[in-house]
Amino acid sequence: QVQLVESGGGLVQAGGSLRLSCAASGRTFSNYAMGWFRQAPGKEREFVAAISRSARSTDYAGAVKGRFTISRDNAKNTVYLQMNSLKPKDTAVYYCAASGSSYTALRMNIRAVAYWGQGTQVTVSS
Repeated sequence: QVQLVESGGGLVQAGGSLRLSCAASGRTFSNYAMGWFRQAPGKEREFVAAISRSARSTDYAGAVKGRFTISRDNAKNTVYLQMNSLKPKDTAVYYCAASGSSYTALRMNIRAVAYWGQGTQVTVSS
């Protein structure tokens, strides 16, 4: 089992920044590709970003590319999502995810996620 706990969400004005963190415990963190997903009210959960086990490779949804940056620190068992130039349409609950598959699988198949965090609310006001 892997336990994931997100933090760092909140209310921010459009154009502002937030940094989400996800602390993992349980099994070896570096064995898992990690990702972030989000879910807005009335919408399906969608892929945001993913990072490989080694942190050498990343992947982003088109809507956030160039504004969001995913990173991880395997020594601290933590994955981050730096969100800049936030827009009202970024408002959602953001979920951390761990996968035993390749990081590239997270974009294509939400069922590649083995473990989910509880989510953290991000609200961007206009």
